[in-house]
Amino acid sequence: MSATPTPASGAFFGLDATTIVSLLIVAAVAVVVERLITRYLSRVVRRLKLQPHVANNLALIFRILILVFALSAMASMGKLQPDVILGLSAIGGAALGFASQKTLGNFLAGLFLLAAHPFKVGDYVRLGPVEGIVQEITINYTKVVTIGNNTVAVSNLQILDRDITNFSEGNVYCYTFELGFDHSVSSEKIAEAFNTVFNKYRAEVPRTPTYMLKASGAFERTYMIYLYVNKPVDIFKLRPQIAEEIYQLWDQEKARK
Repeated sequence: MSATPTPASGAFFGLDATTIVSLLIVAAVAVVVERLITRYLSRVVRRLKLQPHVANNLALIFRILILVFALSAMASMGKLQPDVILGLSAIGGAALGFASQKTLGNFLAGLFLLAAHPFKVGDYVRLGPVEGIVQEITINYTKVVTIGNNTVAVSNLQILDRDITNFSEGNVYCYTFELGFDHSVSSEKIAEAFNTVFNKYRAEVPRTPTYMLKASGAFERTYMIYLYVNKPVDIFKLRPQIAEEIYQLWDQEKARK
């Protein structure tokens, strides 16, 4: 009766040292290839003057392909036995149990955002309480540059739970914001302040800004301002300037009373 062979001393899941080293080499090569392809795609996108989100989408596709090929090669080289597969499945299951809610959720949410395409890199968006220019869309996070020049990374899973506002209208961005005033100054004088400031910026924007009374209560009137710009970065500059100048005229009118 022949004896059942036993794994060599120091083997891991029945794999000898040579096989383990080979698997590590495959993993390292996959990482290097991914980095080289990502850099090459970035250069191609810049040379062809394509939209930045195109590079992100292409890089994502190649990452998935490299991952599939690497896992296939590692499984073939390792000649995985059933007990090894069960062991790795247990480890993977435990990892997914801890990470599925966020990591896996972010991954699936990222795929949904790339497919639905509610915004692209360079758009001015409002994602719940976060607003600014989309700098990068990855499979896990969307990075937004805010008016304070800070980069905020919002998980894609959180984005799906928030209201998404994209201010892009083709080649023009229509940005809206609110200004509130008490009743110490008449609506006619507030309208004069709006028109004075808006006419000042008429030459800098594709369309003259407009306003609309949104709400009027016992203590305050709220107006919605519509600001049109060609470049989203202009919103960072014009929004505070216009608001400040309107409030200055309002304060001057209050001081005359």
